[in-house]
Amino acid sequence: MRVPACIALAAVAVAFVAGGGAGAAADEPKPLTYDWREVGVNHWQIKTAPGETPETTDAAEGNRGSCSPGMVQVKGKMVVCSWGDELQKSFCSSWINKEFPERCASFDKDKWAAARAKLPTKDMSFCIDRFEYPNRKGEYPLIYVNWFDSKKLCESEGKRLCNEEEWTFACEGEDATPYPYGFDRDKDACVVDKSWRWFDASAYGKTKDVIIRELDKLWQGVPSGSQPKCKSPFGVYDMVGNVDEYTKSTAPTGSPAILKGGYWGPVRTRCRPATRAHGPEHAFYQQGLRCCK
Repeated sequence: MRVPACIALAAVAVAFVAGGGAGAAADEPKPLTYDWREVGVNHWQIKTAPGETPETTDAAEGNRGSCSPGMVQVKGKMVVCSWGDELQKSFCSSWINKEFPERCASFDKDKWAAARAKLPTKDMSFCIDRFEYPNRKGEYPLIYVNWFDSKKLCESEGKRLCNEEEWTFACEGEDATPYPYGFDRDKDACVVDKSWRWFDASAYGKTKDVIIRELDKLWQGVPSGSQPKCKSPFGVYDMVGNVDEYTKSTAPTGSPAILKGGYWGPVRTRCRPATRAHGPEHAFYQQGLRCCK
């Protein structure tokens, strides 16, 4: 008995797909760009060879002071401004874009110095990790970690999560420079201004395989300490760009979880701005941390 042509063609199409034809190949997942490892429960880091030991980095940098290995001594007078970043923004002399997230190409150094001289200061003295957690030169930062777990990770090492003022001062120094390296935005100094990649909100909270693929698709950061010019006046690396860093709020009300520094995308990536829109349970593809003591 002859099979009708339409039925025969349909059978061939089904066999083609089931047998791994062109349609099946197109659905094959792309290989991962990076080799990811889980740290703790559902925190993620790209695998590398072990980074430089803290003792080796300390000897090369020479700014450990009285702090524990791998940390930097931060001591001096911080400029206090109740306006936060708003006052400093008023001295931008060349805007890249004025709409949020605003980016300034250059700040007027002399006008800011005159304004800064009239502002009060406060004494600061503490230790801070030289690099993003896990604080090893040459290793990728840990990501997809919320504020609660960031706090626990620091405490497990006998440290604590930095508060937002400590983080800001370690980034800007006593001159309160907008960028850790000065007054002019250098797109090549730190990992910033990478093109936006759309994220899939439905991927978060799913299986680990799905999350890893989402992280791998979005990642545009680099290992800690890869950018020698991305260094603050105190010698702290990668404080802007690369990954957002959780800090503890100094405000009496609101969420305790404050993100500082921005990440690799086209965002503010300056020392003073802070992101206050997320609660302490928020974890995302570009969020990490740094510890103080």
